[in-house]
Amino acid sequence: MFRIVLKLLTALMMAAVASAAVAQQRQVPQGPPVVAAQPATPAAPAPTTAQVAAPSAAAAPPAAEATATPAEREGRLLKAAAAELRELSPWSMFKSADVLVKAVMIGLAFASLVTWTIFIAKMLELTVVQRKLRAALAKIADARSLAEAQFALGAKGSVLSSLLAAAMREARLSAGISSDAGIKERAASSFAEIVRAEARRIRLGMGLLATIGATSPFVGLFGTVWGIMNSFIGISKSQTTNLAVVAPGIAEALLATAFGLVAAIPAVIFYNHFARVTKGYMELVSRASGAAGRLLSRDLDRTHVGGSSHSRAAAE
Repeated sequence: MFRIVLKLLTALMMAAVASAAVAQQRQVPQGPPVVAAQPATPAAPAPTTAQVAAPSAAAAPPAAEATATPAEREGRLLKAAAAELRELSPWSMFKSADVLVKAVMIGLAFASLVTWTIFIAKMLELTVVQRKLRAALAKIADARSLAEAQFALGAKGSVLSSLLAAAMREARLSAGISSDAGIKERAASSFAEIVRAEARRIRLGMGLLATIGATSPFVGLFGTVWGIMNSFIGISKSQTTNLAVVAPGIAEALLATAFGLVAAIPAVIFYNHFARVTKGYMELVSRASGAAGRLLSRDLDRTHVGGSSHSRAAAE
């Protein structure tokens, strides 16, 4: 009996030890499986710290981005937008703008350059022609005939010289015609053609100013609409409605409107200024036309007076 009990106790103890070993194996993770020994090969050079860190660093952002919450993503976008806003300048906004918006801004900058070029050229031209015409009118103020007026003016090319030449040509072509009214009418027609040609010449470039002043704001607005449309597309892609994220794109779009106003405002101001100055110059041209007509009328009257005196002398 004693032996039987001893055998049972020994079996129970062995079973308890076996169960404890199995439980311990379940708690501790098993190591890698034992690999059979392979023939020795030349050892490869151990990777450097930079080579090991590079893949992990490259793989870290996508993993972090994938595991980031929407709030964290929005925070990163806000930080990037704030850094970009600190670096915003007209040149940086132009460089980062859309291709179409860039084309609009370049076109408006060229229109602004054309506006200022026309302004400088027309200012010089109007100043010179007004000064010359006033001086010419002062020179013929005391002239008694067309020939005397032409001698006083000399060979200077001005609209008054053209008017006097037209009057002399009409008087020469109408020699032998006793109708003074017909001569004056034909001379007035020639004067009107010269005045219209001078008006067309002096208004050259003003139509371009009017076009730039009228269309530049709308061209700039087109660039702004295109840029804002791209900004809204960026909102949908970034999945955030925060304005700071799309502020750079909106600023680039508004820069196109600024370019349009920079081109349009001076063009409108210059056009109105030149319209007033041109009107004053055309009044001087009308005065010159009237002076040429009066000199022609004097020559015609003087011719008739000379012819009457010769007729009376022949009769006597």
